[in-house]
Amino acid sequence: MDKRILRERMRQKKRQLFIRKMMRLGFCVVAVVLVLVFLVRGVFMPIAGKIGKGSSSKTVEVQAQAQESGPQEALRQPIRSQNDSGKAGVHTVGWQEDENGKWYQNADGTYYANGMKEIDGSTYYFDENGYMQTGWVTIDGQDYKFDDNGVWEPDARRPMVALTFDDGPGEYTDELLDCLEKYDAKATFFMLGQCIEEYPEIPKRMKELGCELGNHSYSHPELTSLSYDEISEQYEKTNDLLEKYAGSPATVGRTPYGAQDETVCEATGLPCFMWSLDTQDWAKMDADADYDAVIGHVSDGEIVLMHDIHQPSVEAALRIIPDLIDQGYKLVTVSELAEAKGITLEVGKSYSDFWDSTVEQLKAEEDTDTDSDNLDSDSGLSDEGDSSDGDDESSDTADSSESDDYDSSSLSDEDTDSTE
Repeated sequence: MDKRILRERMRQKKRQLFIRKMMRLGFCVVAVVLVLVFLVRGVFMPIAGKIGKGSSSKTVEVQAQAQESGPQEALRQPIRSQNDSGKAGVHTVGWQEDENGKWYQNADGTYYANGMKEIDGSTYYFDENGYMQTGWVTIDGQDYKFDDNGVWEPDARRPMVALTFDDGPGEYTDELLDCLEKYDAKATFFMLGQCIEEYPEIPKRMKELGCELGNHSYSHPELTSLSYDEISEQYEKTNDLLEKYAGSPATVGRTPYGAQDETVCEATGLPCFMWSLDTQDWAKMDADADYDAVIGHVSDGEIVLMHDIHQPSVEAALRIIPDLIDQGYKLVTVSELAEAKGITLEVGKSYSDFWDSTVEQLKAEEDTDTDSDNLDSDSGLSDEGDSSDGDDESSDTADSSESDDYDSSSLSDEDTDSTE
């Protein structure tokens, strides 16, 4: 055979063998790639996901670092639950909206949920399902305001009102508690011992809902006509009943009819509370009139007086509570209101409101009392031999302070005449 033809056949054979070899190599490479993809997506990613769920701190570190203070930063949440069905078909990046509200989708298909997130220079809050919130939102016990576009207003301060109810518990109190529970609102109940005996299960429910237990005496006498010991007995007897049925005594007190003086307040053994807005519900017995007395007439720091023993009063409260919340008010107990304003309640002292002007005056009195105590202490240390004189001066200062408290809490004829 011609050598030229033989060489040509050999070249063709080598080419075929090379092509076959490359094809086998290509198939092997593809197979290896497919195996790696299967291992990563089918094995390693699920395991990593389980580990991530088991260690929330690692998840937060990888997806979104929590802020050092304030609410947690929103997490990137993959679309994977039934609640995300409305989000599953969306593929565009940015703000989205469905029948449940607005949410934000990231380029990787995740959305923000359960925290705060800064987007384009503005901070928003997303709930656990990833929807942007507006209005007042309570996060870890702190209140944050978001405008109608969902943008956080860091300088906003939520106004607070304390609704107080006297002379109960009664047959309508449970209905009122249902409303407070529904709207996560709080109130203070100044109760009579004789009514606690009639409705012994209600004070415990009040406490469980976060409402404040108040003492309004045992039988509603006019305390200014009683002796110191008789006044103390009225409040001790009611506190014993509260301990028995609710597990703890009252933390605040109110005198029947608002009739009080320095001695009466001291004898109660509690911080005493008057009111800044009297609905006169006991006289009107009209739900609409009670409602109108409150809505449009309250302001931050207000203490409102009502009675849960009257059906019209409770009917009005069922409308007042959600409407005040819609207006941005937070409904709190009187002690919560004092704490929010930076006021430390004192046994035997009377309070009627926590408006800004009143809070300023109360803080000035606290500072004066502190300075006086420090002065007396320094005087006693500087001259031990004159300690008796120092005690006299301290006593005079205390008497002066108590006299000022008495003057600031003295009642007008209108207050004394109230049938509260």
